[in-house]
Amino acid sequence: MLEIWRGEDIIARKVGEAKSMFSRMKGLMFSESLGEYDGLLIAPCNSIHTFFMRYPIDVLFLTKDFKVVKACRNIKPWRMTRIYFGAYQVLEMEAGKMNEELKPGDQLEVKCIN
Repeated sequence: MLEIWRGEDIIARKVGEAKSMFSRMKGLMFSESLGEYDGLLIAPCNSIHTFFMRYPIDVLFLTKDFKVVKACRNIKPWRMTRIYFGAYQVLEMEAGKMNEELKPGDQLEVKCIN
């Protein structure tokens, strides 16, 4: 499990990872919520859809070294994003949970809390 920070600000305290082909394809589809997690990190990934989702999400598109490429807020179910060619991974969170001050260029830090 991971924690994601921007300076002294916590972005997500408990982040799950989707790295296998199956877990990346499934993502948050069919789930009622993120459950015990604050977010799901999907890598590699530079575009998402919210087909078969039951709730809106906030999404951060990130480089491999966790620099913010794009912050998308309140993506409703049955939508798609464009491809962000500079992104390597995506952090998905429930809508409204993303820090409002996050913007492209912000550098995030990841801490393993297992």
